[in-house]
Order: sequence, then structure tokens, then C-alpha cells
Amino acid sequence: MHIKIIVFILTILLSLNAHSLSIPKNNEVEYDIIRKNKIIGSHKISFTNNDEGLIVETNINIQVKVLLITAYKFSHSSRELWVDGNFVKINAHTDFEDEREYFINGEDKEDSFIASGMDGKIEMQKNILPSNFWNIKILDEKELFDTQKGIVRKIKVEKLGEEEIEIDGKNYKCKKFTFNASGHPKDKGPFPEYTLWYSEKNELMKFKFTNWKDKKVVTLVRKIKVEN
Repeated sequence: MHIKIIVFILTILLSLNAHSLSIPKNNEVEYDIIRKNKIIGSHKISFTNNDEGLIVETNINIQVKVLLITAYKFSHSSRELWVDGNFVKINAHTDFEDEREYFINGEDKEDSFIASGMDGKIEMQKNILPSNFWNIKILDEKELFDTQKGIVRKIKVEKLGEEEIEIDGKNYKCKKFTFNASGHPKDKGPFPEYTLWYSEKNELMKFKFTNWKDKKVVTLVRKIKVEN
């Protein structure tokens, strides 16, 4: 085979795999959201291949009760479309605990990614990635599309080496990182620093952050489904 053709094929293959996701075996993953040793919500992600491409759906629901009274609620849902390993479209909705509610839409248009959200219409680089922690490739980026608010955030990641964590009595050897992102004038508080743990298969096993209001740690731990 001619060397130019080989190089061309390799280039295409690398391009297709550049932003590919590490999809779990059963095409879905779920995390318990834990605060003060209590489960306060769930974070679910599903992966479905259809005629459009790969559909990644995320649903987050949080409810904190104090003396049977709901003190805090949050929900987020998003539907991402990936084609040939590339992020090309998103529809999302986020409902915060106060009056903030955002409907987010974004799509590849020619040489740009055009989206609307908290700040109205914005134009970004075509290959920008959504801020879905499941995709470990986001840690290699300098900026991401915030899927909860529909804005761009600059990010900074630090690799902390390897650490073994325990989930449901089983130990998992993980790569550990810290993740920080730039703030925005409309944020109600500082963007929290996240700590992330990824398995040897690059699957997100656990992550946590500290709530800036009450200084309580919120941890998300993957629910491991036992195969029969």
C-alpha cells in the first residue's frame, strides 16, 4: 500500500478515536450522591447507539430534606450526540434550587460549535468537548462546554498519581486527579475543586467536591452492578 494512503488512513483513525468514550459494559452507569453519610440523589448516564450515532444521556437529581422539609433541590438532564467519536450536538435542561433555570442547546455548524444557554448565543471551536466527567479525555483539554449552564469554562487539571479506593467491599486501582474551572459573574459562588478517580479502564469510579456554602463534602460513588 502506498505510504501516503497508509498515513491518510492512520490520520482518520486517530481522528475518530481522539474523543471516543470509555463506555461501560452494560451501556449505563449510576452514582449515589452522598452528603453527611446520607444518599441525597442520583447521577445516571446511559449510552445508546442508533441511526444518528452515539447518544449519551445524563440525569442528575438531588433532594436534601431537613426535618422532612425539602431544603434543597437540583435537577439536570442532557442528551449528547456523538458521531464517529466526535461531539456534535446537545440539548440540556438545568433547574437550580433558586429561580435559575437554563435550557441549553448546541450543535456543530460548519467550522464552529454554536450554542445557547445562560449568556445567550455563543460560538466556540468546533472540537470543544462537553463537561461530562465520564469522558476522561476532558482532562486533556484547556476549556470545556459547561452542559449545566451553556457557557465555556477554562480548566486546570492536576494528576495526583494512583490510589486504591474501595467500593462495596472491592478495591479498585485508580488514577487520581483534581479538576478546577474558571468562574463566571453569574455563578452564585466559586466553582468547586473536584477530585476524580478513574479506573484502569478509564471509567469514572468516584468524584467529590466541597460545597462552598456549608463546607460539606459531597461524594459521588459508582454503583457496581453484580453480573449473574
